Amino acid sequence: MKSPMCKDLAPGQNVQGVFLVQSKDVRQKRTGEPYLSLTLMDRSGDIDAKMWDNVANIMESFERDDFVKVKGEAQLYQNRLQLTIHTLQRMADSEIDLSDFLPASKRDPKEMWAEFQAVLASVRNPHLKALLDNLFSDEKVAAAYRTAPAAKGIHHAWLGGLLEHVLSLCAQARFMAQHYPGIDADLLLTGVILHDIGKISELEYSRSFGYSVEGGLLGHMHIGLRLVVDHLPAGFPPKLRTLLEHMVLSHHGQLEYGSPKLPVFPEALLLHHLDNLDSKMAAIFQSLEKDRATPGLWTGYNAALERSFLDKDKYLAESQPRTAMKPAAAAAKSAAPKSSPFGQALLSALDGEKES
Repeated sequence: MKSPMCKDLAPGQNVQGVFLVQSKDVRQKRTGEPYLSLTLMDRSGDIDAKMWDNVANIMESFERDDFVKVKGEAQLYQNRLQLTIHTLQRMADSEIDLSDFLPASKRDPKEMWAEFQAVLASVRNPHLKALLDNLFSDEKVAAAYRTAPAAKGIHHAWLGGLLEHVLSLCAQARFMAQHYPGIDADLLLTGVILHDIGKISELEYSRSFGYSVEGGLLGHMHIGLRLVVDHLPAGFPPKLRTLLEHMVLSHHGQLEYGSPKLPVFPEALLLHHLDNLDSKMAAIFQSLEKDRATPGLWTGYNAALERSFLDKDKYLAESQPRTAMKPAAAAAKSAAPKSSPFGQALLSALDGEKES
């Protein structure tokens, strides 16, 4: 019997399948008896799970990163899908196909890597290009960069997520470099490519996603700086190196978010805001996709962003009939500059509003 995918589970569904244990907590009921709070995952996503009964007999039989066969029922709890487990049994690794359990980017890996190679080829500054060539001609670095997630769970938390995130930032960086005068496009693109490179070693992603010992001790910024220094070409300008190091160290933007320094020149500030925007938009889309099959207009609570999100498509479908384009939108469409990327994006957005 083929295991159901997390994304396909529905309230009231009886579930029998194999999942990877992403997290495991043994907690206590008010009676003092133990219960299990788990996060189970497969390549389609994850689901919160609880086991309330007969826990003492099995709670030591498996750990995080083990595969387990469960029987239970999918239920709604606080507008989020949750799996109530009736029975659980640990599975041997020899019985498992790992590709069924690790989430991966929906984009084609070869297509993303070809797009990334084109970005590298577009860098004209000879010193920055030599540094990037040194880094990505190192097959160990290149292979990890193609595979790594961008985070443990907040955004782009899937195989190829780092590369997908960086390509999104590169597209935005090119537009911003044209939009704001005086921006060094090569410096901004290089900062985008390097800002999270330390995650290739900070995160472990051969089973569930977590932090390596090196990642826990140092963090991805310091690991990234070490990678850059180890691959610096001879004769690299010291001041240019300092600018790149500052971009890596300041890209979280605020001291309380882990940046040792605040961004203090335009390319560094742009990198921070683009990175912040892309990660938050990915987190929102991830919440919406995860909860789209559940009833109600709101997603479950997103702890990272400290809020629930409105599914506007459900909201509009329930509360508003299809209407023609509003006069203000029609006027904006006629006035939009058709030759610029921003103008084309605005026209597409307005056309989408008309059709929705």
